[in-house]
Amino acid sequence: MPSPAPLPPWPGLIVDSDETVWDGRFPIQRIRFRQRRFDGTMSAQRTWELWRRGQAAALLPYDPIADVVVLIEQFRLPALAAGVDPVMVEVPAGLCDPGEDVATTLARETQEELGVPTRRVLPIGNFLLTPGGCDERVWLHVGEVTAPATGPDGLVGLMGLESEAEDIRVRVWPATRAIDAALEGRMLNSVTAIALLWLAAKRPMLRAAWKDPE
Repeated sequence: MPSPAPLPPWPGLIVDSDETVWDGRFPIQRIRFRQRRFDGTMSAQRTWELWRRGQAAALLPYDPIADVVVLIEQFRLPALAAGVDPVMVEVPAGLCDPGEDVATTLARETQEELGVPTRRVLPIGNFLLTPGGCDERVWLHVGEVTAPATGPDGLVGLMGLESEAEDIRVRVWPATRAIDAALEGRMLNSVTAIALLWLAAKRPMLRAAWKDPE
């Protein structure tokens, strides 16, 4: 496996040592460094473990005509370790393969996890999920979809790649219900919460912009 990319230079940063202590799918580095403090002095040496996950892409699937969002649910072991319900409500998302652009990642992950075609796509922003220990940067978008037919409680069906042992449940949510859940702190997946809070602010604009077929 190739070594992690070196840290970009930063004024006042001195890296004393940089070692890869785990070289699995996502490497972990132990970095000992000093930095120039805000008062101009140099800090003492600090040691951080840095988990290198890289770039990711995520999409909020929104049907502006039906005014609904299409979300997925899947089991997350780290959520269980954190003491919360491990079946998380999420937007389709995934890591970018080496050399892959965000648009390609979005198209692949939406097809694999949602199975619903996306038309117009707009960027929402890009966010660091855990800047205290991981370099993962998520490029978040909203995409125009036509919501699929549903059964009871908005259930659409099951998705996911068998080759990756994915087990994904797809559900349609009224936009107001999903936004209320985010505003009330019940969407514990941070990317999902950010997407829905953005929708809360931009929904009238988005519905006006997407009122006519492309």
